[in-house]
Amino acid sequence: MTQVQELGERERLILHAVVHTHITTAEPVGSRSVVKRFGLDLSPATVRNVMADLEDLGFLQQIHTSSGRVPTDRGYRYYVDYLMRVQALTARERARIERELEQQLNDADEVLRQTSHLLARVTRQAGLAEAPSEASAEIQRLDLIPFAACRLAVLIVDNFGRVLTITVETPEPLAPDTVPALNRFLNAHLRGTHIDQMAATLRTRLQTFFDEQRMLAEQALRILSLVPQNRPAQLFLDGADQLFEQPEFQDVDKARQVFGLLGGQDRLAGLLRATATTTPAGGKILIGGADGTEGLENISVVTAPYKISEETVGVIGVLGSKRMPYPHLSAIVDYTAGLVTKVLSRFVR
Repeated sequence: MTQVQELGERERLILHAVVHTHITTAEPVGSRSVVKRFGLDLSPATVRNVMADLEDLGFLQQIHTSSGRVPTDRGYRYYVDYLMRVQALTARERARIERELEQQLNDADEVLRQTSHLLARVTRQAGLAEAPSEASAEIQRLDLIPFAACRLAVLIVDNFGRVLTITVETPEPLAPDTVPALNRFLNAHLRGTHIDQMAATLRTRLQTFFDEQRMLAEQALRILSLVPQNRPAQLFLDGADQLFEQPEFQDVDKARQVFGLLGGQDRLAGLLRATATTTPAGGKILIGGADGTEGLENISVVTAPYKISEETVGVIGVLGSKRMPYPHLSAIVDYTAGLVTKVLSRFVR
């Protein structure tokens, strides 16, 4: 029996009321407040019995014996997957998001930095935005620039308008007259290649080169092999301080867990991607430590991917307490992701 079949009409109604009320008030929810707030044609005793049944099923929990009930992770999950309706944004909200993202921005990183800032301001949560990864960025220009005897900068301009500089140390200095030839060779053969495939592409083509071209290819490959592999995409985070205004994070231990999570960019980026690629209904929302990951027990993440040519190249989202207004935040994140897709398409060459 699936979750959607487990609950009858009355149970669904009461669960929706409890989750919505707790999100709004941050307090345990009692049966009388549910009846009064939603004008239900049910007695408090009947609502109390239904809430007790929902507790037995694992959708609600009672923090203290004499208090009302609050949703569990399972209760939030059911609410997100089956009960909530994404709230339509007002024309004013859409205009604000468009105004923030359609100002003069010079490259993809500026767009994503502004996106994280915008999400934080609009939602009062922590705004997250992952820049396009090297696996999705194509080389538009590549130059080697020596600046010391055995040190040089690998300067890459990608199709998102960004300039990436990577410093490498070579075993021996490059002859000055070799550098221009190497740069011409690299630009002739690597333009349009994904950044993370530079060395692999040259290695594959090596057998097709002869004489001087082969010597240049071998030298270029030795240099590109020094470039660190699997560098994580940059992650922009804004508004983390706002989380600690929430009642849930007044607890020192919970606050410490969240601080630990926010301090690890790789972990946050992985969390964003994992949430955005989850497949079930409502799968763009992670609630609590659903996968047993330590440090996520008290947070939720709402995400949406942005795309170029129908291909996902990054993810944006908001991170906050489990008691977040999911219908509204889902609408904000989805709309913003669509606008990021539109804005970034102007940079792609």
